[in-house]
Amino acid sequence: MIQIINYGLGNLGSVQNMLKRINITSVIVKSPKDLVPEKIILPGVGSFDTGMQNLLNDGWIEALNEKVYKDKVPVLGICLGMQLMTNRSDEGHLAGLGWIDGEVLKFQGNGLKIPHMGWNIVRPSTEDVSILRSDKSELRFYFVHSYFVSVKNHSDQLGVTRYGNDFTSVFRRENIYGVQFHPEKSHKFGMMLLKNFASVKC
Repeated sequence: MIQIINYGLGNLGSVQNMLKRINITSVIVKSPKDLVPEKIILPGVGSFDTGMQNLLNDGWIEALNEKVYKDKVPVLGICLGMQLMTNRSDEGHLAGLGWIDGEVLKFQGNGLKIPHMGWNIVRPSTEDVSILRSDKSELRFYFVHSYFVSVKNHSDQLGVTRYGNDFTSVFRRENIYGVQFHPEKSHKFGMMLLKNFASVKC
């Protein structure tokens, strides 16, 4: 089973519907006290500070830290959910969860349309492709974001995408995973990634 965290931000229904399409059982968790040692998805659409404030106000941070650090539950951050796993963001002033040593930076102009929106290629940057495992020669996912993650440790980077410059579009550290794109909007590629995450061993 996969638990989808409802902290007031994110398209929970779309994520759950995609999981249902690939026959993966999921539940939307509305309270930290209902968390169990099962896989977790931290979705997110919105601003960094609002996301962190909601997690703090509703008591999610302590509960999530226990599941991630003590129980070693696999957790997947999607879009804003990925960004909240880092130390900080140009978008706000609050500290992030700090699960990944990195920061969230704003795309700079230089002729780029912001937000970065639409389909783009993800290139695996390590042989340990993990949740990017695929028989496809090219991986394409759907993005909508104005800020991107920059990781401090190259070993945490699983995949990169080019938009102006290369940025980290997939990361992993032990049981912690993050993707900048929306797998729930990425058709067969999103299904593949979510199946891979569902098969990760606890």
